[in-house]
Amino acid sequence: MQVSDTNTERAGGTAGVRRLRADQARRIADILRHQIHAGTLGDTLPSEQRLAAEHETSRNTIRDALALLRDEGLIDRAPRVGTRVTARKFDHGLDALLGLQETLEGRGTVRNEVRAGQLITAPPAVARRLDIAPGEQVVYLERLRFLGEQPLSLDLTYLTPEIGVRVLDHDLAHTDVFVLLEQLSGRSLGSADLTVEAIPADRHTAATLDVPDGAPLLMLERLTRLDDGTPVDLEYVRMRGDRITLRGSLSRGIPEWKVL
Repeated sequence: MQVSDTNTERAGGTAGVRRLRADQARRIADILRHQIHAGTLGDTLPSEQRLAAEHETSRNTIRDALALLRDEGLIDRAPRVGTRVTARKFDHGLDALLGLQETLEGRGTVRNEVRAGQLITAPPAVARRLDIAPGEQVVYLERLRFLGEQPLSLDLTYLTPEIGVRVLDHDLAHTDVFVLLEQLSGRSLGSADLTVEAIPADRHTAATLDVPDGAPLLMLERLTRLDDGTPVDLEYVRMRGDRITLRGSLSRGIPEWKVL
């Protein structure tokens, strides 16, 4: 495949290979984005000259990379001021079963605006997931969740009726549902099935989460069980993609095909 030489430069350390400058800028933006979220760059980024030397590329390519991050709302640039970080994301772990308060402990105060809390007839798909009889009622919760004054997520939760009706009697504005489930059941939470996908914010959700229409959201579907395997909590969580990073640690087992 032929690649146009327009706006191209040699990839650092790779003799004889030419890449589009946009490809190089995207690669550098990925590295800088991670450094911003990890806090390794501080509040002010290094100069264009220093970044160009570090990444073995041109200052034009660095400008293109920084423009990508500026368009994402992560940085701001001004003459004689430099490039400053304007927004950071909060880590949400994928390798531990934690509520939002537990996840963001030490980052600020998590509070919930409870928009709904009531018994409803379980939709058939929800009844199947929670292993309850068709037509049985469940407790439905809808909460807008804040860190300080900033909305982070919109959570739609279905709870099995035995424990859900007791959850409604407690302080849902300041307490994680996970904490209440363990307290009220007398059991620990055991496991969860989790699905994550990216979706655009519809107009109503965008207004609720204070983001532009069509802004990227992280959509989590999570079915949580007690330590005896009983399903108790089915959630659909819309998280702001500009404020939350999903992070986990993975390990690789020995594949069946691998010869030792």
